[in-house]
Amino acid sequence: MSTSVEKSFVKHFQAEVHMEYQNMGSKLRNTVRSKDGIQGSSTTFQKVGKGTASTKARHGKVPVMNVDHTPIEVSLYDYYAGDWVDQLDELKNNTNEQQIVAKAGAYALGRKTDEMIITELDKSTNYAGAGTDGLTKAKVLTAFEMLGEADVPDDGNRFAIIGWKQWSDLLSIPEFANADYIGNEELPWQGTQAKRWLGALWMPHSGLTKDASNIRHCYWYHKTAVGHAIGANVKTDVSWHGDRAAHFVNNSMSQGAGMIDTSGVISLRCLEA
Repeated sequence: MSTSVEKSFVKHFQAEVHMEYQNMGSKLRNTVRSKDGIQGSSTTFQKVGKGTASTKARHGKVPVMNVDHTPIEVSLYDYYAGDWVDQLDELKNNTNEQQIVAKAGAYALGRKTDEMIITELDKSTNYAGAGTDGLTKAKVLTAFEMLGEADVPDDGNRFAIIGWKQWSDLLSIPEFANADYIGNEELPWQGTQAKRWLGALWMPHSGLTKDASNIRHCYWYHKTAVGHAIGANVKTDVSWHGDRAAHFVNNSMSQGAGMIDTSGVISLRCLEA
């Protein structure tokens, strides 16, 4: 077999990895503020404060709001996910083997993206209720009130990320799961496990932090509260290694995440018995 790698072979892997990463790799990437095409090792997100309107005298100067612009620096880090594709495996079942490795690499990079975002969410100390029980209706409403009191926009860009145990807790709340309240089309067990409720998109996620006290840290936040920086999107490099009679497929990306506005993130600590 030639030591050169066919361009079509590389393009196929690249397309497979990119597609799988976009569709299934990361669940949280589209729930936060994102900047693409970053040049350098870091980038800056602007945290914009609240402005105050006031009157002015006739022919007087328009008052300045003095809006606070706080720069939030986010560093970029390089991540890799590679694996071998044996030549004989390719000959036996070429397409499936490529798809398996492509999906594995995309999922690994997607989990890393979510891990970076979750690490930033974990910095929130805006606790809704105590961590001595599960996800109750009272805890949900407390978080709802906290978002409102912090003037977090109710503009369709709120997201609630919870564990699977907490998703089960929500199914016992009639206002979340009963068709008499939400109608048949909004039932949470139809189709994808994601549902809009109380002005937010609720999604279960298996990667949320669970501490030594069996407390799962769940979050209700606004999209602009967390920043996600992309220096290099998912890329694929394929090289032939004759001594192994196999291709090595390396998937890589350069990304970072940072907390922009802590007031826009509410932490729901939930005990998992």
